[in-house]
Amino acid sequence: MAQNRPIAISAAKEVHKQNIQRNIEHRLEVAKARGDQRLIRQLEAELRYFS
Repeated sequence: MAQNRPIAISAAKEVHKQNIQRNIEHRLEVAKARGDQRLIRQLEAELRYFS
């Protein structure tokens, strides 16, 4: 059981990272639809950080 914990933690971290990226991508789509250039630049920078 204790041997599986690091694997489970690693998997949870990866899922969390994917969820954050998906959320940022959605927010980026909305910002583009609204034409909010400042927010677009900020969200693109966040995506680069999480990639």
